[in-house]
Amino acid sequence: MSGGIDGGGDACHRVAMDIDVLIEDEAWTGLEALAARACPETLAELGLDPGDYAVSILGCDDERIAALNAEFRGKPTPTNVLSWPAAEIALPEGGNPPMPAPGELGDIAIAHGVCAREAAEQSKAFDDHVTHLLVHATLHLVGFDHEHDADAAIMENLERLILARLGVPDPY
Repeated sequence: MSGGIDGGGDACHRVAMDIDVLIEDEAWTGLEALAARACPETLAELGLDPGDYAVSILGCDDERIAALNAEFRGKPTPTNVLSWPAAEIALPEGGNPPMPAPGELGDIAIAHGVCAREAAEQSKAFDDHVTHLLVHATLHLVGFDHEHDADAAIMENLERLILARLGVPDPY
């Protein structure tokens, strides 16, 4: 685990954010650095001070994420990323969620195998795909969702904007 990762980088805000990363799958290399860019930039785009927030990230394999997906979503298959907000947030359809109070935002689990396969299938750079998924999951932690078309459009537009600032091509 590592904490207090600095969100430094050319496109990122240089504000320390508390990001704890636990690596269970040795295939994960560089996850800490990707999170240090993606998570703070996501919060900064929302007008939040990344230094006021914390997130925990699990870098796991497909078997572990399949077990988590089965336990929490009733879907016993591997998926790319899962997120668990620390607080229950009611999202008005087609609107923005209320911004969270400073503190722990929640947990993210991300599976290396699924991410690697998706990146290859979609002809995307692995790091770009993982960065997108970390931005996506961080938006979930603060209350954004994509259950309805209007909400999906809001979330995708935010992702595009954040990723462009990070130098990542439009994933859509």
